[in-house]
Amino acid sequence: MALFRLGTIALAVLSAVAPAIAQQASNEKHQPALDVHSMDRSVDPCTDFFAYSCGGWVKNNPIPPDQAAWDTYSKMQDENTARLRGILEAASKADPGRNAVTQKIGDYYASCTDEQAIEAKGAEPIRPMLDRISKLGSKQELADVASSMPTANVLFRLESIQDFRDASRVVANADQGGLGLPDRDYYTKEDAKSQELRKQYVEHVQKMFQLLGDAPDVAAKEAQTVMRIETALAKGSQTRVERRDPKNLDHKMASGELEKITPDFGWPAYFSKVGLPRLESLNVTSPTYFKTLNEELNNDSLDDWKAYLRWHLVHANAPQISSAFLNENFAFYGKTLRGEEQLKPRWKRCTEDIDDYLGEALGQAYVEKYFSPQAKQEAVKIVKQIQAAMEQDIKSLPWMSATTKEQALAKLHGMADKIGYPDKWRDYSKLEIVRGDNLGNFQRAKQFEFNRQLAKIGKPVDRGEWDMSPPTVNAYYNPQMNDINFPAGVLQPPAFDLNSDAAPNYGDTGGTVGHELTHGFDDEGRQFDAQGNLRDWWTPEDGKEFEKRASSMTSKLTAS
Repeated sequence: MALFRLGTIALAVLSAVAPAIAQQASNEKHQPALDVHSMDRSVDPCTDFFAYSCGGWVKNNPIPPDQAAWDTYSKMQDENTARLRGILEAASKADPGRNAVTQKIGDYYASCTDEQAIEAKGAEPIRPMLDRISKLGSKQELADVASSMPTANVLFRLESIQDFRDASRVVANADQGGLGLPDRDYYTKEDAKSQELRKQYVEHVQKMFQLLGDAPDVAAKEAQTVMRIETALAKGSQTRVERRDPKNLDHKMASGELEKITPDFGWPAYFSKVGLPRLESLNVTSPTYFKTLNEELNNDSLDDWKAYLRWHLVHANAPQISSAFLNENFAFYGKTLRGEEQLKPRWKRCTEDIDDYLGEALGQAYVEKYFSPQAKQEAVKIVKQIQAAMEQDIKSLPWMSATTKEQALAKLHGMADKIGYPDKWRDYSKLEIVRGDNLGNFQRAKQFEFNRQLAKIGKPVDRGEWDMSPPTVNAYYNPQMNDINFPAGVLQPPAFDLNSDAAPNYGDTGGTVGHELTHGFDDEGRQFDAQGNLRDWWTPEDGKEFEKRASSMTSKLTAS
């Protein structure tokens, strides 16, 4: 999947000439679609065009202390979060007339913002799982415990994906995971900064063990154990570059083959516990990773694995329990890793959690208030016209043969345009939200999504499904769905304004539409056909010419 995040320059350049008119029936003040104050005319554009075009915006928009970076999209997302807060605060009032959707998002928010109740419980909400880990009698029981922690990123990730070779079907997928740092490179790079970061990570893990009640010397030893296990798993993982090529992720096999790769993990018991007792086959993105996992299961003691499981349990739940855990979690992941100066206020963190886990429930209220049918109609029009322009570009390519052009046009014409919000809203009726149970709500919401994903396995793909919530300020192209997706959140001023002149809408949102369309034909997207199957539809000559031109472009960008 290809996602985009445009930086300040792309949007601030377009924020440079006329007053804004509110898009909906809203009294909110938005940044104008075109605003001359975004410029800094004291700068010579021939010397520094970025400072000339965006200097005013940068000067007037310092990075907020709870953010690691700041651009027009970040600001839009922050504004959307404030809008969602208003919706949630109204929904959190215990009104007997609330409908089921409003009750869920409102009670979740009320529970999450009840800081006093959360503080009073300390670490007790995770105590039952800590006790279960401490009672492990053998490494053969790891599968049973891991099946009870599927959302805590222990050992590996299990999910559902579209079959690479038959995109109409959903299959199970076992993927690498099990790390506390963002990815493999954090464990393997040997520059001074990476070494210092690993040192700080181990110190953080030790502090978390101490918060759980372990003596400092014991916690220090446990932290080193966690680092050793995770480093071994990281070294067996694919790199980001390797994962860029979908062919490196396509390893369909029988369940029995996975058991042969990882014989010391109880796969039958694990699959049975997560609701897949008759799983016959699955995709394994990185067989090498699971071979490494098996080696570590043999190399490390049961006590080592208990330490690893305890760390990942507290790490996964730290933001939802008392302030000691919350603040230490932020000290490393917020300040050290991302460079944020301050923890986001609780209302903002709670709002973001609900958008993450009940996004389409919250999104219904957001769309009703902030995204009109007329706005959707205008956005669809822009998409169609940009697609028509791309069709002309494909037809006029001098280096592409008629055979490949025919396939490319079939792919372009087959792209689904998802604008604003899904045609069918997600059903959250089976998700239990209990007022006053913050951690329980968080865990049940994550488990609900895990179960929802696994329930797709073996079924036809739902091509109407979205991977982002409606209030999200972003967009994406999904090569297996062959669709472009523009949530209502990104179709707001200044990026898109229903009452604006056409020029800024086409220059901004239209440019982003073009960006997403090209993902269908970039180094990754071009490997999928119009139906989303991983299939080479290029003639050999055209494929070589694409690689030649892409390599030339990469060389020029690297040189510059």
